[in-house]
Amino acid sequence: MTDAPASPSAPDSPRLSARLDDSDPPWPLRPWIMALVGTVEGLIFHLLIDRSQSAPGRDALAAFVAVATVVFLLGVERRRWHWAAGFALAWGAVIGLIAWHSAGYNVGGSPFEWPFWSGMLAVLVATPLFQTRRDVAPDWRFWKLWDMPYARLHSHAWADAVIGAAGLAFVGVTFLLIVLIGQMFKLIGINLIFDLLNDEWFGWMLAGAAFGGAVGLLRERDKLVATLQRLVMIVLAVLAPVLAAALLLFLLSLIGTGLTPLWESGFSTAALMMAAAAFAVLLANAAVGSGRDERANNRLLHVAAAALVAAVLPLAAIAFYSMSLRVGQYGWTPERLWGVIAAAIALAYGAAGLWSVVRGRRDFDDLLRPLQQKLAIGLMLLALILALPVVDFGAISTRDQLARLKSGAVSAQRFDWAAMAFDFGPAGRRALEALARSPQQDRAGLAKMALKAKYRSAVPGAGGRYGADVAVAAKKIEDKLRVLPVGAALAPDAYAAIDESGYCLSQPCIAYRLDDNQIVVARLGDHVTLFQRMPATRQWRQYDEHPPSLAPAMLGTAADLAKATVEVRPVTRRQLFVNGKPLGDDFP
Repeated sequence: MTDAPASPSAPDSPRLSARLDDSDPPWPLRPWIMALVGTVEGLIFHLLIDRSQSAPGRDALAAFVAVATVVFLLGVERRRWHWAAGFALAWGAVIGLIAWHSAGYNVGGSPFEWPFWSGMLAVLVATPLFQTRRDVAPDWRFWKLWDMPYARLHSHAWADAVIGAAGLAFVGVTFLLIVLIGQMFKLIGINLIFDLLNDEWFGWMLAGAAFGGAVGLLRERDKLVATLQRLVMIVLAVLAPVLAAALLLFLLSLIGTGLTPLWESGFSTAALMMAAAAFAVLLANAAVGSGRDERANNRLLHVAAAALVAAVLPLAAIAFYSMSLRVGQYGWTPERLWGVIAAAIALAYGAAGLWSVVRGRRDFDDLLRPLQQKLAIGLMLLALILALPVVDFGAISTRDQLARLKSGAVSAQRFDWAAMAFDFGPAGRRALEALARSPQQDRAGLAKMALKAKYRSAVPGAGGRYGADVAVAAKKIEDKLRVLPVGAALAPDAYAAIDESGYCLSQPCIAYRLDDNQIVVARLGDHVTLFQRMPATRQWRQYDEHPPSLAPAMLGTAADLAKATVEVRPVTRRQLFVNGKPLGDDFP
């Protein structure tokens, strides 16, 4: 397919427009329309996230609104605008579904899990593919993506990155300007702008308006964006020889030192190698450009780009080997599954890059570009499939970890019960329920503790608290609590609330009854929390935990709990009051 546009040339653009593609007609109102779209999106997004409790459905709607808006703002043109609207709504729905599933997958889970970021990667790769297809496709059928002109795809990808970064920078500058204006008016007693900045709804609307307006302005001046994009690529290309020389020396040094120092460094070897490979790909593409006419004229830059492309394969191989060692030692977890997949993707790119360098030599970039286009399409599809609830990484990890436990590769005390309870999803919880019925008392007790825990810190094992006492966990809550003052008693519903919170799951606790409606509960050397009965509902509510003011070593050990001196003392403090209002901190 040629690079010919699918639409006829547009009329001459007015002075405010400077379009790179003659097929894009001028759109003078675009910045205002995009700012309005961003403003409305900011308000809707705020209304969806403005709450005190977790709600996966509203999180999904918020993700849908945010992603659909950003994709629409970055990808829309006046021609075929309905294509951009449909594309944005479709991807917004996909990311919303992923966020909804991720939020409900684990106990107290966040929507921002690995599948969510995989979906976002798919969106980032899909957007320039869509823009290119929109420009050159004769109709709406998106077949044969690999036939698209690489130069246009390359231009869209870099332009989206530059415009997105510039839009975010403009948002920051806008906030600084509004703060300055607000402070100026505050000096003369007008607090309206200053007060608005303290309202979250205004902040989100301002951010949406600033981002949308900035994208609209830059899209109407994409000749300027192309110049800025080229400048960014030139600056990055200059760094290519630096990274190429560093990687060459690093790989040659490994011949003498071996890989052992990598495992002893204390850093994640796989993550470091993957980051180096990613930077190598970025700088190599900046040096070779979108075609021969953009290829760096400097011979050193071109050789450095070839070296960077060839270095990706050994870096990816080290990362893959590091991940395989980690899996062999500790078994599969969702994070390690994602890591192995990322390393496999890097291996695929490294193999393609090395083949292009060996086969093409001086013209390696001519062979690399079409391979990169096919790899990008494959990456988009793979990232989308992995993000959707099609493959259950938690179930895979659960089976592997259970096999390690049953084979004796890991003991019950070192088993990662917290991961089973909080990271492996429904499969991990079901496995814990089965283990809780095990005839082996140590496994059954630890599984029950993990199921009952409301916090990771209360879970014994590799992912939670070491040395948790199974015997303590098996006791009733009445036997775990030392109630003070001496002679005080707790109501049955107070015991039930403390027990249900999991706060005293694996440790004895002190419960100091302040009155009928307030109880201070402390784990020795750990945290202090307050349980308060709400007047309206008569239900107990646990407030935030607070670390003790003394070091745990000064508080003693759990063995001292039964005889420790515990009291609530009134504290007198001094503080300055002006017109009955406190000013500043208290002082001795």
